Amino acid sequence: MILVTTAGKVGAATAAHLAERGEQVRLIVRDPSRHHELAAVGIELVRGDLGDADTVRHAVHGISGIVLVTSPERSQEMTVIDRARAEGVGHVTKITTEASADSPIARRRDHYAIEQHLEKSELPYTLLRANAYMQNFLMLAPGIAKASEFASPTGNGRIGMIDVRDVAAAAAAVAMAPSDGAGSVYRLSGPVALSYDDAASILTSVLHRPVRHRAITIEQQEAALVAVGVPPSRAHANATALGLFAEGDSDWVTGETEKLTGQASRTFEQFVTDHAERFRLPPHGIQKATQ
Repeated sequence: MILVTTAGKVGAATAAHLAERGEQVRLIVRDPSRHHELAAVGIELVRGDLGDADTVRHAVHGISGIVLVTSPERSQEMTVIDRARAEGVGHVTKITTEASADSPIARRRDHYAIEQHLEKSELPYTLLRANAYMQNFLMLAPGIAKASEFASPTGNGRIGMIDVRDVAAAAAAVAMAPSDGAGSVYRLSGPVALSYDDAASILTSVLHRPVRHRAITIEQQEAALVAVGVPPSRAHANATALGLFAEGDSDWVTGETEKLTGQASRTFEQFVTDHAERFRLPPHGIQKATQ
């Protein structure tokens, strides 16, 4: 049985991939009633939280492999790693990013610390370093639907954005054949690097109406996030990450997603097409859209 540690956008999709391929899957969720579709395909839902030692102990018991994916939370992932070692788990697949000890982004420093803890555990593991998620654009969707524009401090920077569904497919592939990639680090990206201006052009084409990308500063981005309720520390981290895009921080594309999944990675055009209704106003306008 394979444990997936959280039911976020990557975790839930990974669990579904595994179950569809006949694997026994256990998934930690806060509220099982919100995940009927996952239970329906045979996934064992464990009610609890990674911050609770009893939940982790129960979830890890009897597991052969783990897909480790959180926001990240250092203490939580490290607790899972320690329990996995105690239980003799055979392999850990960690979803991570371009982590480093001196990154200006706290979550990248957190990922780095977790990776170091995983290495010291001596558990067999594989790291999947994902580029920025296309699904981040869904947070911009209400504004695009209402005003046909979005703003960012990304400048002309290009990003090898990847669809979450492809990250999940790659994670499932590694978890099902862990010996093939044990000790490896894979850098996962979409098929092409795009600027936010490029993204606006693709949105324009798919939605059949002009969509504009408007340039703002990092400070303006941070203030805008705080204004819509994002906690200040997270708003600062997200604005900083977007600013790094302008410097070419995520301007990389590899073929490693295709290598792991055996399929072509989704394009940004495919992503927008699949979620087109999120970027469009309903017939009765924005009030219905926000109910």
